[in-house]
Formats: sequence, C-alpha cells, structure tokens
Amino acid sequence: MGVTGGVILEQKFANFTLKNPVIAASGTYGYSIEYGIFNDVAALGAIVTKAITLEPRAGNEGTRLYETASGMINRIGLENVGVEEFITKKIPVLEKAEVNYIVNIAGSTIEDYCTVAKVLDSAGAKAIEVNVSCPNVKSGCLEFGTDPMALYELISGIRSAFNGFLIVKLTPNVSDIESLASATQKAGANCISAINTLKGLGVDLTFTDGKFRKTLVQGGLSGRAIKPVALSMVKRISETVDLPIIGLGGIANLQDILEFLAVGADAVQIGTENFTHPDICERLVNELAEFMTTNGFKTIKELKEALR
Repeated sequence: MGVTGGVILEQKFANFTLKNPVIAASGTYGYSIEYGIFNDVAALGAIVTKAITLEPRAGNEGTRLYETASGMINRIGLENVGVEEFITKKIPVLEKAEVNYIVNIAGSTIEDYCTVAKVLDSAGAKAIEVNVSCPNVKSGCLEFGTDPMALYELISGIRSAFNGFLIVKLTPNVSDIESLASATQKAGANCISAINTLKGLGVDLTFTDGKFRKTLVQGGLSGRAIKPVALSMVKRISETVDLPIIGLGGIANLQDILEFLAVGADAVQIGTENFTHPDICERLVNELAEFMTTNGFKTIKELKEALR
C-alpha cells in the first residue's frame, strides 16, 4: 500500500496514513465513490467528503455556481444529508470500496460541531476536517475561523470529542493567518488544510428590450485564480506551526503539486479541477510516481527535502 511505480508515496501522520499525497477536496467529490467511473477512488491518498452537519441541510436557494475567469464562485450552502444518514448509508459504501476517507464537518454552534465529531468517533471515522472557513452560510464556519480565541475554543471542544486525526481547514479571508494557525495547534489539532475559498462576487448582466437585468452571485471563489494566495498562506503557516499542512487552492497539474510541497505542504487537495477534468486525481498520482521514478526520488520525504 502506498507504493506506486516502485516509489513509496505513503504519508504517515500521527494516527492517520495517506496512501499518497493526492486528496480529493471536500465539496468536489460527493460523499463516497461518485467519481468511481472516472478514477480508481481507492487509489487516491484520500477523499474528503462533502461537509456533514448535525441535521440535513437543503443549502442555499437561487444560483449556486457561477463560472469566472480561471475559476468559479459557489454558494451551495453546505447542502448535505446529515450525520446520521451519512453514517448509515455513505460510510458502508466507502468501507466496502476500501476508500481512505476524511469527513468534513460543519456547524452553527460549538455544540453542533462537537456532537457531529463525537457521533463520527463512535462510528469509527479515522479522520475529520473541521470546516471553519465556508463563506456561504449565515452562521457558524467563518464566525469561528476568523477569531483565534473562538477557534481555539471550538477546536479544543472537538478535540475532546474526537480521538482520531483532526484537521482544521483555514480561511484565507483574514489578515493574520498566523494567529489562527497557532490557535489551531494549541487547541490540539493534528493537521491544517489551507486554503478554503476566497470571498467573491459574480455579476451576471444582460441587456434586453432596453433594460439591464442583473443577478449577483456572492460566495466562495475557487480554482486556478486563487493559487498564488494559497501558496502564500501555506508558506506563512509552515513558518508558524509544526503541524503537517495539506495545501489546496487552484491545483491543476504536477507542477502545482511540486510548488505547494516546495513552500511547506506535506500533501495536497484537488478541488475545482475535478469538475473540468474528473480523472485528474488518479492521473496526478501516476504522474507524481512517474516523476519520482524518473528522477531518483524514492519517498515523498526525499522529494520534499529536495524541493525545499
């Protein structure tokens, strides 16, 4: 396991192991094996599920996706089936397919987050990613993710409720990412993923019958356009804390992966690119293995050391 093309891609972090450093990001890969017709999902480092909340959510009304230059704006609003249905209907599918999975969780209150984490812990989930960075909901998420003290209190509570690998997904919509990263580490998290989407606004204008018609789509900007911001944030976080970092934001090819590893990431997540190239995750696993084989790198650790 973790060996591809003669090189060792496996990454071991505390009490969680990635098969390789390529992970499918939350919100872009469904709940379980929806992408199975395009990829061998079990061959990926892991997949991160859609955000799961305590109760089912219908999500936002109106336009939910808006394409932009080199990216997209989404305002899905954390639509999901709720934690109980996820456990009874989705986890069995993941486990039967031998997929390495991380459950993204969200909530409106600390109690919501902690309850979801405790339920997932009892259900045997090995890893969760705490969403404190979604800009598309009215309460929760960013309310915690932009305030170091609130973040510390939230993650401390989740740490008490969940015994597995605890990842915190940070927002770029702040001026001081360092204080948030420090609070995350002090609260007992095992890992940081960065970044989530940037706040953005799409303006859809049409002009008919002598009148303008305007639709505004305010939500989270993702895709290739945000990669420079993501790289900067990952570098700043890596210089602040001693936690493993999963980098994401605009990754579309092998060069992008290498750039994230070079500035401090230990693994990466592929998000928006899944929509335009649904086979991208497995393809990048193979391209990474081929690059390492061709250039004499036996392990991811060796590759990271050379890049840095």
